[in-house]
Amino acid sequence: MDVSIIIINFRCPDLILNCINSIYKYTQNVSFEIIIVDNDPENGGGNVIRNTHPAVKWIDMEYNAGFGRANNRGMEISSGKYFLLLNADTLLTDNVIGRCFDRMNSRTDIMACGAFQHYEDGTKMPFYQSFNDFRRTFYILPPGNTSDKIMHKLYPEPSHQDPDQYDWLVGAFIFTRREGFERTGGFSEDFFMYGEDVEWSWRLGLLGKLCIFEDCTYIHLENKNPFRRTNISWINRFSTQMQVSNLLWIRKQYGVLPYLILIFHYLLMIPVVYIWKIVLNIKNSGNPFSELGTQHVFFRKTVVLLKYFWKTLLAQKELYKIKPSENIDLLTSSKG
Repeated sequence: MDVSIIIINFRCPDLILNCINSIYKYTQNVSFEIIIVDNDPENGGGNVIRNTHPAVKWIDMEYNAGFGRANNRGMEISSGKYFLLLNADTLLTDNVIGRCFDRMNSRTDIMACGAFQHYEDGTKMPFYQSFNDFRRTFYILPPGNTSDKIMHKLYPEPSHQDPDQYDWLVGAFIFTRREGFERTGGFSEDFFMYGEDVEWSWRLGLLGKLCIFEDCTYIHLENKNPFRRTNISWINRFSTQMQVSNLLWIRKQYGVLPYLILIFHYLLMIPVVYIWKIVLNIKNSGNPFSELGTQHVFFRKTVVLLKYFWKTLLAQKELYKIKPSENIDLLTSSKG
């Protein structure tokens, strides 16, 4: 078997059906198997997929294990020489799997490769180009050239001799050698969702290059995913679960000090964002305490981060999945 394609299902059978259809339509000159790992089998949404594509291998998880653990389970039972970890909300538009397969066979210096994401209209979707590109977004600083210069000085872009080489691969499309899974153990199973692709990319990158090729693309239906967060602001750019995972990644990859610096930064920013908004309110309406909802959300999210402080600081092994009551973004949206 050339390629094992692994897709995670969580209440999105329609998206997966379209994804599978695009795989069969465009993939050529490569033998492949499709493995679906269902993180919510009791929902019953997978029945339509099994009936439509009986050749698909199916794994029911005992609980909602998140992205990393479910993918690890799929890779454990896979038989392919290569693994393709593919998001449910993706569509292939050509033989990108065959192209990645050929490229990996001819480039033994590459441990894993990815593809460029496009929106449904064909325009390229932006993504973080490096670890430091991602890390710069963790800091809440006034937008402008001065802040950008400071952050680029502290977290400069890496220099790769290979123009196709990147620090990390977006989890929606990761094409990796079996060796990458076997030598790293796959995703860290401490992550529930978000950040696990960045952390695993770091460990894969220690074994060989990570590349993204200009002629390899796919469509990512990000805006059609029913679980995609849309309530984003300058100071609340990450969801609560995403922020917990981001901090876990920083602790794992960079150690204690960078993690503590970020925690201190968020604590320091609580009075800063309140004072800034209160001054702005006085100037605009005369009422200092109007429109402080965004600041309240930031404060409550920081409180949640502190609940995981000691666990993250001590690198305790467990699934870092926030409780429903800690999902501040969702709770705020539900209250209007």
